[in-house]
Amino acid sequence: MAPALVHASATLDARRFAVVADTHSAPHPDTARHLRAFAPDAILHAGDIGDLAVLDALREIAPVYAVRGNIDTRASALPDVLTLAVGGLTILMTHIAVYGPRIRADAARLARAAGAKLIVCGHSHVPFIAEERGLTVFNPGSIGPRRFHLPIVFGTLELVDHRVKLAHVDCETGARWLPPAC
Repeated sequence: MAPALVHASATLDARRFAVVADTHSAPHPDTARHLRAFAPDAILHAGDIGDLAVLDALREIAPVYAVRGNIDTRASALPDVLTLAVGGLTILMTHIAVYGPRIRADAARLARAAGAKLIVCGHSHVPFIAEERGLTVFNPGSIGPRRFHLPIVFGTLELVDHRVKLAHVDCETGARWLPPAC
């Protein structure tokens, strides 16, 4: 039998978020500079933090809200699932929420139960934004060590005029990152 998920919730008065994941104890050295340039109101960390000192370094930039990832065995104080109320938007953050490009049924159930329309996740290291079954899923990619050919990126989430704007930023250049054209 799987252990019960630990849930937490918070209400935030913020409009501009940096979204990171999969630091694996070693964020790219230029990440902090680019995060500061973005000037977030808060930073969301979608798990696989590794050394918890990573969170302390991120807190020097902005308040941090984080969930435990599958490698975070020493992060018992962190929840597995975090529900964030931001203005009229509810965000569900959990480390693993997709299977390939599809939203996992358990993540969709959690989001619907929380009234969330946006799921923030990590795990795959693949940056993407997708919509499925009335839910939007946002994976910021990874700011940790490069995995295969994947980019080193973080996400941005901005609430502007009751709309959600999602994007990715290249940690090496600071420029907006877009997936390569097929």
